Amino acid sequence: MPRKGERRPRSYEQGDPDGLGAWLGRYLEWLRVRGYSERTVGNRQNTLEQLLEWLDARDVTRPQAVTRPVLERYQRHLFYLRKADGKPLSFRAQHSRLVPVRAYFRWLAKQGVTLANPAADLELPRVERRLPKCVLTALEAEKVLDQPDLTEALGLRDRAILEVLYSTGIRRSELVRLGIYDLDAERGTLTVRQGKGKKDRVVPIGERAVHWVERYLRQIRDGLVMPPDEGVLFLTRFGEGFKPEPMTHLVRGYIDAADLGKTGACHLFRHTCATLMHENGADIRHIQELLGHAELSTTEVYTHVAIRQLKAVHAATHPGAALARPPVAARRDPAELQPVLDADDVDDAV
Repeated sequence: MPRKGERRPRSYEQGDPDGLGAWLGRYLEWLRVRGYSERTVGNRQNTLEQLLEWLDARDVTRPQAVTRPVLERYQRHLFYLRKADGKPLSFRAQHSRLVPVRAYFRWLAKQGVTLANPAADLELPRVERRLPKCVLTALEAEKVLDQPDLTEALGLRDRAILEVLYSTGIRRSELVRLGIYDLDAERGTLTVRQGKGKKDRVVPIGERAVHWVERYLRQIRDGLVMPPDEGVLFLTRFGEGFKPEPMTHLVRGYIDAADLGKTGACHLFRHTCATLMHENGADIRHIQELLGHAELSTTEVYTHVAIRQLKAVHAATHPGAALARPPVAARRDPAELQPVLDADDVDDAV
């Protein structure tokens, strides 16, 4: 028994070869062998360890002891769980914690560890379909792009970074992995390597963004690079490739400096790129290909954000859309509104 104040040893830390923790380790190894990214593996590990802690507190230590009612109790636990600020988990957060649980027990059933999958019929909470909090207009995007100080070397680099984000809509993780040879200036394309799902794709990049990247390559990058040069496109002041968090901090700083009353960072430019293209007539499937979405339903959110076309139709067709209402026609005598009746019809009208 642990002493007072000591943390109770967890079952998956005690080396039970048939315990939930041991099988979790084997599951994570299985994911790595099949090419899942370390980020995905890490996220699943964190999520499943939360489940294992909850089960351990209830003396459930082996996979065979986990039943559907147990997992339903865990689902209710997530519903009533409160974060540090006292707020409940969103249904999206609850959903994201339960999806790895279903995958883990499905794998255990396939390995023959359990006779059946206790999570097979676990009904996940419905995920709310939420729109991006902020999207920049074209003028607001230009104001952000004008923020870097072009008299400084890093300012010119930052302008190139912002231009690439705005022109291509690529993700932050894709931006920091760009190489100097991923840009084809002649064709006006950018090769995104190992994007989400470890998929490569080629996306168009505008002439203006190409101009700023080439200017950065000619004037700035050689002064930043530290040997050995690994070929990363955008470098920090220390000559290294960017990590995701510093890139977020850099982009957010320029958005805040523009004083638009809108918040965001790299993903804000991704939303803006897709929304403005759709408003200007781009087909949703072309936007799907540009953004690298596996499912069209993920891209369709921009059909709801892109309001300009719907607003134009509303203004043209809704009687109360305009500030100046059309004058009301002068009242006419009711007699004038009656149809003219022939003499033969008078008796029938009465």
